[in-house]
Order: sequence, then C-alpha cells, then structure tokens
Amino acid sequence: MSGLPLSGIRVVDYSHFLAGPYMARCLAALGADVIKVERPGGGDPGRVHAYMAGDVSGYFLQQNMGKRGICVDVRQPEGLKIVEDLVRGADVFLENYRPGALEKLGLGYEALAAINPGLIYCSVSAYGHTGPDAGQPGFGLIAEAKSGALAQMGNPGEAPPLLRMPIADMYTGIHGVAAICAAIVGRHTGAGGQHIDLALYDCMVSMHDFAIQAYTISGGEEIPRQVGHDLPDATVYGVFAACDGYLVIAAQVDAIWQKLARLIGGDALAADERFLSSARRNANRPEALGYVTAWAAAQAGVKHCIGQLTEAGVPCAPVQRIDEVVNDPQVAARNMIIEQQHPELGTLRLPNLPFRFSGFSAPLPKLAPSLGEDNSEVLEELGYSQEQIASLARAGVLSTA
Repeated sequence: MSGLPLSGIRVVDYSHFLAGPYMARCLAALGADVIKVERPGGGDPGRVHAYMAGDVSGYFLQQNMGKRGICVDVRQPEGLKIVEDLVRGADVFLENYRPGALEKLGLGYEALAAINPGLIYCSVSAYGHTGPDAGQPGFGLIAEAKSGALAQMGNPGEAPPLLRMPIADMYTGIHGVAAICAAIVGRHTGAGGQHIDLALYDCMVSMHDFAIQAYTISGGEEIPRQVGHDLPDATVYGVFAACDGYLVIAAQVDAIWQKLARLIGGDALAADERFLSSARRNANRPEALGYVTAWAAAQAGVKHCIGQLTEAGVPCAPVQRIDEVVNDPQVAARNMIIEQQHPELGTLRLPNLPFRFSGFSAPLPKLAPSLGEDNSEVLEELGYSQEQIASLARAGVLSTA
C-alpha cells in the first residue's frame, strides 16, 4: 500500500465523550484527516473526565489523539457557516447527540446532505433515531443494563457488577468504523451519501452470542442467568483461585479436558465416564469443578498453575491487574502501549489501537488538540484570510484554550 488506507478522507468529528470520539480516533489512525469541532465554554465534556492530571484529562487525550481541533460557536451564523464550509469538502460527518438536537442547530442530516449529497453522516445515540425510546437520553451503562448483559453477570442473588470497561460505547464505535468504511466503498460504486444510524442498545443486543438464540430456540424455556465464576453450559470454562490470586482455565472442549484431567487427576480422571463429553461434564458440573478447584488451590501459586497448564497444552491465563497488563511483554511486542510527549505532562503512555496491516505501519499519532488549537490552519484551508479569522475570534465565533 502506498499510504494509510483512509488517506484523502476528511472527517468532521462533532461528537463528545466516548463512542463518537473513539470512532473518529480509529478513522484518524487509518489515515483520515479528522477535524474535531468543539463548542465554546469548555468544549467536549470529556476534557474534564478522569483521570485528571492537573487540568489535563487522560481520557480526552486517549480518545482524541491524531485529530486536529477547532472551537466554533455554531449558534452564531458565522460559526454555522464555518461548519457548513467544512462539510462541503468532507466525506464523513459524525455526531453522538440525542436525536433531533442537531436539527435545531441546522446540522441535521437533511441540512448537511443538501450541502454535500455525497456526505456519509454517522449518528450515534442510545436508542437510535426510530422506535418508542428514540428520544430518551442514555449512556453505555443504560444499554448494558437494558440489553440483558448485566443480568447474566455476577453471583446469583447479588446485584450485577458494573462493567469497568465501556463495552457499549467502544463496541458501537468500532461498528461505526465498519459502517463508515462500507459506506465509503459504496459511494465509489454509486450508492451516494448515507445516514448511518447507530444505537448503543442495538449494538449490545447484537453482541449476544448465546442468550437470545437459547431463549428463542428453546421456546422461552432457557433464560441465561447469573452463574458466578464459570459457564454451566461449557464445563470447564471459568475463574479459579490459587493461593496468591486467580487464573482462568478454558477446558470446555473434550480434547482439552482430557489434557487437564490427566494433569490434575491422572489417567483415572481422564477415563472417568462422568466427564467424557461436554454434555456429561455439564451434567456433573459440581464434581468436575471440584477437581479443578482443589488442584488450583493446592499449587504453589498462579504462576505455578500457569506453567503446568501451559506445558500440558491447556489454554489458561492469569487474571492480571492493570499494572501487570501495562508491563506484559506481549503487550510490548504488539506495541499496544504508545508513548507521546506532552508539553506539560512529559511522557504519556496510552493504549494503542489494535489495527495491524502488512502494507504499512501507522505513524505515531499527534497529541489530542487543545481547545481551538487548529482554528487558523483549518480556516485558512477553507479559504479564510488571517484578517477574517482574527475578526471571527474577536466576535467570539472562534475560541481557543
């Protein structure tokens, strides 16, 4: 490949917090020129979201690297015109406001498609632009709860735990990347512009690999519920305690169970008819788990367990803390932590994106922009003179940090 796959694609990022900014960050990493548009008075609320180092948000730095940024008051006619000028030469406009909010500002799909009929306009919201809940506000937690995901988590009889990673937002964001790339290809084959309508709730419902098909195919008899630390339909597949921490073991496949059984109980356990098939292990789950639990607890620790399981060919992993993840040699080998130099914070170490291509290596992304950092550069590209830019700044149409 001669360059990054989205080189020459311009994206107007009119989003905030997470799903939209993450989507735009991915597009920037793939080569798109992403211009983040923020409003005066603080810009993206993600700028004050933890973790904070002084007045700098690591959250914002992570989700907005690789972008240029302008700060425009679109409630003023001159500010709206700037965004319209951007859209005329853009390929993609993405936003994650409640349905109807941008129509009031003159930035809805119909208004912008009239300016640029080939525009790919991607909307992200809690419930989408149709249906009885379309107007309801929501965050990732709302979608995770309504989707049935939380109801399957945790121990029976206890309140479900929170997902400490933003699954709904990130999953929707990467679906947006896929949909936008598909729409770009479709435009080259004559499909024209598109309005992509993504909902956090839809994406979480689509993520069910088992629960929905189990419920519908069983005629409503099978409702997956909280099961604690393992899966009752995939014995042995779960979390086990060693004397100094926890590990996971995935021995739900017959051939792998045989390897695990020989390790923890010798040939006698491997030949035990109660456990010779997946169905039998599921039927005798407490007994099967009892052997594995007792073995793990009797070892010299997680590392010792992992060593024996790995040698036996049983898939396993330690339950790592985040400090262990950051210092994991595999993470380093895959370049999943990148370093950037910040003028105030010094060296930053932030998560990389997982894209790997044989034809190119992505360059180190630029720091997330300060508020209005690229006002002059972007407006000059749109044909504004320095005098016009200075006048717009004096009028409050443009703002900087």
